[in-house]
Amino acid sequence: MKIVWCVILIMLFSGCATQVPTAISKTPAQTIRVDEVRMDIDKFSGSEVRWGGVISKVENKASQTWIEIVSRELRKNGQPLSDSKSSGRFIASFSGFMDPVIYKVGASVTVVGSILGERIGMIGEYTYRFPVVLVNGSYLWPQKAETVYHEYYPSPWIEHDPWPYYFRPDPFSRW
Repeated sequence: MKIVWCVILIMLFSGCATQVPTAISKTPAQTIRVDEVRMDIDKFSGSEVRWGGVISKVENKASQTWIEIVSRELRKNGQPLSDSKSSGRFIASFSGFMDPVIYKVGASVTVVGSILGERIGMIGEYTYRFPVVLVNGSYLWPQKAETVYHEYYPSPWIEHDPWPYYFRPDPFSRW
């Protein structure tokens, strides 16, 4: 009987565990932050990373796509924390075409790959050194559905109704 209960508890708790998407399940041996790479790109060139964040720009080239990402801290399952502090920006280099309607600005994405080098670019009028990650796997996190709230406009007749609520005639009854 104890074995049955143990199996039930294990199945119950494993159903509650967060699952890491297979595309980003490979975690690197060491954790490297974007700001560390920006300081010394040569030291980290070729290193494996798993970074994620919010898409800020999508550039489609002839044979590849560069997606500029504002990095965020990752949860255990690899999902970026939306309210965490950023350690910088990086460029994820995808081979082929990535549709900017699907990979849109503001969407959360996590990538796994190796540091390829750096690219000097602009953020507004500021010159910025972007680490470039050659993407081996990625996961675009589903966005939460937007909740639409409607204004409530009370009926103008409720406040000025001559019948008190408990004496109001039933409109469906026959008199």
